[in-house]
Amino acid sequence: MEDAASEQVSRRGLLSVASAGLAAASLGTASAVTAAPPISRTIGTRRKLGTLEVSSVGLGVQNMHRTYQTTIPDRAEMIRIIRAAYEQGVTLFDTAEAYGPFEDERILGEAAQSFRREVVITSKFGWNIDAATGERRPGLNSRPEHIKQAVEGSLRRLRTDHLDMVYQHRVDPAVPIEDVAGAIKDLKAQGKVLHWGLCEMGLGTLRRAHAELPVTAVQNEYSMLWRGPEAEVLPLCEQLGIGFVPWSPLGVGFLTGAIDAQTAYAPGDIRGGETRFSRENVTANLALVTLLKSWAARKQAAPGQIALAWLLAQKPWIVPIPGTTQMAHMVENAGAMAIRFTPAEAQELNAAVAAITVKGDRLPPPVQAFSGVEAPPRPS
Repeated sequence: MEDAASEQVSRRGLLSVASAGLAAASLGTASAVTAAPPISRTIGTRRKLGTLEVSSVGLGVQNMHRTYQTTIPDRAEMIRIIRAAYEQGVTLFDTAEAYGPFEDERILGEAAQSFRREVVITSKFGWNIDAATGERRPGLNSRPEHIKQAVEGSLRRLRTDHLDMVYQHRVDPAVPIEDVAGAIKDLKAQGKVLHWGLCEMGLGTLRRAHAELPVTAVQNEYSMLWRGPEAEVLPLCEQLGIGFVPWSPLGVGFLTGAIDAQTAYAPGDIRGGETRFSRENVTANLALVTLLKSWAARKQAAPGQIALAWLLAQKPWIVPIPGTTQMAHMVENAGAMAIRFTPAEAQELNAAVAAITVKGDRLPPPVQAFSGVEAPPRPS
């Protein structure tokens, strides 16, 4: 975005002293990282996805190879951010073979070496990516043999002997979910995968997958800006005892106050093609940002922290994974773990969010719609 820098500065006025220390570290003062006070690793900042215990806010390692504006971040700085996130109490790090492809796994693998056994690392398979070259081929691929190749590649790049959890990134309409679960069973038996999950699947597929092999977590887009999972996916997760991991929990940056009606998008920025960010819709949708700013002042926080804390307040088994390429933003996001709403505050905020109608929609990927895709039945 052409005007992102000025917007980002304005939305960060409420950062803590820790944020300032870590921001200084990003400029080369390494001691500032260790000096910044970490979030206490107490029960109040931990949650469970199924039986998997993680920090209540994770870190999405998706754009560390390339931002939404298509710029290439400094790799050494991305590694510093991941290590500082661990110091701030973050124990869930989420990535995928498709991010790069491969490069974000490599960045996370290098960054997490010294504390690998103390954190949860999750990755994903499912796109039709050549395991040797990283070439993106048309369509999806969840054939069992391809899943096993993809996981082996992820293990190498992440410098680990196991994935704490692996997700099917998108449902393959050519492969029964029972066959996918069978491949995961084999990998679990070998100790290479400990848990598994699904992303943006249909409800029938989730039921079948869970019946074949218990699913630990579902990962879908979910935020104040996109509340699609609330109608059916979240109730089914609650019924089955499955955790929920919202991706894009800050509405692709919108809920931080970084976007307004004058925002221009760089070529290649996916937000430029989403109708919820179009000039005719964004003004109406800014009512959410106005609401967040009022609550930020009330709770002495930043708007993005309120957006994350709102997600945490919805269910005790929801764990958002905001991504960032800036140290101060990471610290701010991790700080959302410390924000609490009283029952009355939560009710008031939920009512205010529900009263705002979001205009426009997400941009579906080229292969299929974002959500609700069902796997084919297993041949009889």
